[in-house]
Amino acid sequence: MNNRQITANPLAQYWVTLMLLLAISGCSSSASVKINTTFPQVLAEPKPINVAILFNDSFSAYQARPTKNTHLDIGTAQVQLFKNAFKGLFSEIEFVATADSIGEQTSLVITPSVREVQISTPSDNYLNIFEVWIKYNLEIKTADGETLTNWFMPVYGKTPDSFMASKSAAIEHATITAIRDAGAKLILDFYRIPAVYDWVSKQRLKEDLG
Repeated sequence: MNNRQITANPLAQYWVTLMLLLAISGCSSSASVKINTTFPQVLAEPKPINVAILFNDSFSAYQARPTKNTHLDIGTAQVQLFKNAFKGLFSEIEFVATADSIGEQTSLVITPSVREVQISTPSDNYLNIFEVWIKYNLEIKTADGETLTNWFMPVYGKTPDSFMASKSAAIEHATITAIRDAGAKLILDFYRIPAVYDWVSKQRLKEDLG
């Protein structure tokens, strides 16, 4: 074997080692992230349905600890995002904190919740990115308490490059992207949910028969 092949590029080997050490130290450090981002209003044509959205305390003040070194406060941000998305879906909407506050004219009651939050760091995925998964559930009921469905909605976000920022900033970026993904899925997929589609169709039929 040529000795030059063994000793070639010592500077390159140094930088590779340095980057690996930075990745390990960055991923092992603690990160406490509070998402305060504001999200723009959704441009959509809402349907004439009277809906109550129940944001209970566990959702509006949700804080996740996906790893022992990572703390995520996403409650305020996700409430704001969901409000914007739901306003693009329904023409008559009220946001309540308890079931007792729901108005008499309500046709549907939707209660969002977070099932799980997961993160992946460069030391986990062997990539130069941070990733965040949030698993949402939407409990959708009629005004008389009949459960139409529990819709599982996983969302995903990632950073373009983990070495462009600190661990906290990288996780914040990935989390914001994941929450935005939730808004997009709500707007695009809500009326495609089979149980919701059937219910809306029946409501239209009742109105036509009227």
